[in-house]
Order: sequence, then C-alpha cells, then structure tokens
Amino acid sequence: MAGRLEGKVCVITGAGGGMGREAAIVFTAEGASVCAADVDARLAQETVSLCTGPGDAFATRANVADEADVERMYAETDERFGGIDVLYNNAGISPADDASVLDTPVEVWQRVQDVNTKGVFLCCKHGIPYLVRQGGGSVINVASFVAILGAATSQISYTASKGAVLAMSRELGVQFARQGVRVNALCPGPVETPLLLAIYGGDPEAFARRQVHWPTGRLGKPREIVNAALFLASDESSFVTGSAFVVDGGLTAAYVTPE
Repeated sequence: MAGRLEGKVCVITGAGGGMGREAAIVFTAEGASVCAADVDARLAQETVSLCTGPGDAFATRANVADEADVERMYAETDERFGGIDVLYNNAGISPADDASVLDTPVEVWQRVQDVNTKGVFLCCKHGIPYLVRQGGGSVINVASFVAILGAATSQISYTASKGAVLAMSRELGVQFARQGVRVNALCPGPVETPLLLAIYGGDPEAFARRQVHWPTGRLGKPREIVNAALFLASDESSFVTGSAFVVDGGLTAAYVTPE
C-alpha cells in the first residue's frame, strides 16, 4: 500500500528537533522525499539518520532569515529530487528575553521577526515558484494559537510574528488558489517541544498557571501536530486553503475548563 505522501517532495525547515524532526520521520515513512533543513547542520543530519524510509531524506544547513540560504536550500532539493511539492515552513525561535512589550529589547524583537516572519516570507517567496512549476502543491506555515488568543504573560515579538504568519497564509492561500497551490497556517497549542519545555522546565509554577487553562489538562505531543501537517501535505486536503488549522486540544474554544 502506497504511503499518503508517495511521490511527493517536501522541504521541512527547523527539522533539527521538535515538530520538524518528527515531521521528517513521519513524512519519509509515508513515502515522501524530504529535505531536512536546519540552522544546525549536525542536528539536521541526526534527523536524517532517524528517517528509515521508504522515502529518501537529506540534510542541509539553512538559516531561513538568510535569502541566499533559502534559495540554495530549494535549489539543492530541486536538483536532487526533480521538483518540490510541499513547503513545511516550521523554523521558529522564542528566546527567553522576548517578554512584555515594556521589557523586550528592540534587538530581541528584530531577531524573532527575522526568523519567524521574514523566514516564512522568504520560504514562500522562493519556494512557491517551484510548486507553481509542478502544477500545484501545499504550503504549511507554522503559526500558533497565540495568533488567535492574547496572553497576559506575553512574548510580544513571538506573538506578533505568528499573527503575521497567519495573515500571510490567508493572503497567499487566496492569491495562488487557482494555480493549484494551497497555503494554510498550522496553529498548534502548547506542545511538548524542547523549546517549550525549556521555557517551563525551571518554573513549575508558571507551568501550573497555564495548565489550568488547557481543556485536556496536558501538552500536545509533536506527533499530534505532525498528523495535522500530514493531512495538509497530502492530497486529502485538496479543498483546504487559506485556513487557520488549529490543533490545540480545545484551548482556543475554552471559556472555562473542566473541574
């Protein structure tokens, strides 16, 4: 039985860990050929070593905030696999000093915008032409539930960047719909990733304050988010574009949580 991504070529950024690594493993298991891109070449290569097929995978170092790196990443993938069908724009950062608007230094604001917003812009700018050339494809831009909800304990630049990703995805979904290119914003809730666990790991009280607002009472698992990305990458989602695809355990739907 063919995999759900049989014959598709997927470029996954931020593939050195967390949801990006999980996606590379799942996508290759479903038959995709994958470019596992990360700013840390060693971690990207480690991800490839965990991809046991049947799809092929290779690693490349790419800083999504660097236009030349992004152009090279896609050119390498195209040369290796003969086309690109799926852009999974997953790379993002959330530094500890991105906090309240009152406290966040301008340089921290800009660093987050460069990766999270400009990075998605560059990946779409240089990746979508490959999809158009193929006659269509899927773009999955990773936003966040914070693009929809506000938080009293803010990460102002991260939140703004994810709002921008959501808005860009809607516009691109409309712009390229008749060329067969679907663009969706994947909006995860809180997930067990190294990034989030590092934020909460040293502050159990901060974790508990947030946990009380989760209807499920738990963090999501990377595979649960990747399963949604798998649907968006596959032809099963052929009529889904311009959407905020929320996978958050009911968080954005909640007014009060179960007792």
